[in-house]
Amino acid sequence: MTKLDFSNGELIERKDLSDTLAVFRFRVAKPLSFTAGQYTTIGISCDGELIERPYSIVSSPYERSVEFFIELVPGGLFTPELWKLKPGATIQIRRRVVGHFTLGSSSDRHLMIATVTGVAPFISMIRTRHLDKERSNGRREQFLIIHGASSSADFGPYQSELEGLCSEGWLTYVPTISRPWNEPNWRGEIGRVEDIVRKHADQSGFSNANSVAYACGHPQMVENVKDILTRARYPKRQIREEQYFPLHDFEVSETRLGVDSL
Repeated sequence: MTKLDFSNGELIERKDLSDTLAVFRFRVAKPLSFTAGQYTTIGISCDGELIERPYSIVSSPYERSVEFFIELVPGGLFTPELWKLKPGATIQIRRRVVGHFTLGSSSDRHLMIATVTGVAPFISMIRTRHLDKERSNGRREQFLIIHGASSSADFGPYQSELEGLCSEGWLTYVPTISRPWNEPNWRGEIGRVEDIVRKHADQSGFSNANSVAYACGHPQMVENVKDILTRARYPKRQIREEQYFPLHDFEVSETRLGVDSL
């Protein structure tokens, strides 16, 4: 590994959504080359050592800056250092972007299920498709995103961004919260994404016969959704997952999901 493997990333914007959730946007001298849905590694110098973690990229490949949606884990090695950064601070961003969690070409209908920061790769895909729509050559794709969290604050700025795109007719966005008793004014869906995925897939006409499904987020959710879709007769080739860490090894951590438990 050499310095040529990394680019300097200057923190140009930070939005704290809660004590443990934040959006970070970095300026890089040369835009990264990647496909929407992929991830890269970011590094922070701490006591003379470069600490690295991989994270899914929120921004579109068309954007000059690089955006991440990250969760703080108190006591972790990486995220507490990241939380100390102020605008103007510099980190290292690995130039090589990798990952296979990208849009499949076998269908024009995409069913996307996420929890909290697991929405990151889907945002990148949706922004890219929005920017591509003038060059779509008549292709009529449909996207359904079901996004779960404990509270509505956990959706961050992405709820309004996605809801704004819904008016264009090619995207349906369904945010759902699992602790509605804390938000008496919430008028959206209630329950975990596993509880409502079949309901909204059926209502929007997404089925094993016409769509590809993607699950990204907490590993238990991913496993639950895979079981639900399998019972709905989705073949394995039509279920894609971003498995950040194995269920039996929670300590090895949710790095691409935006959580650091190391």
